[in-house]
Amino acid sequence: MKLSARNQLKGKVKSVEHGAVNSQVVIELQGGAEIVSIVTRASAEDLALEPGSDAYAVVKASNVMIAVD
Repeated sequence: MKLSARNQLKGKVKSVEHGAVNSQVVIELQGGAEIVSIVTRASAEDLALEPGSDAYAVVKASNVMIAVD
């Protein structure tokens, strides 16, 4: 797999919660940090995402905003 995105974070799927249209996928990275993504249910099913499977969280964004109170 080759991607232009530099932020490719390998981890294991911790959980997948399917909704009617979208699925919430939690990927646990090495060290215990977690990334949560909302993808279409069709994509989650096509990728056969299930707890324990290897997956990559790929982040490509032109902006990352940070806010504080």
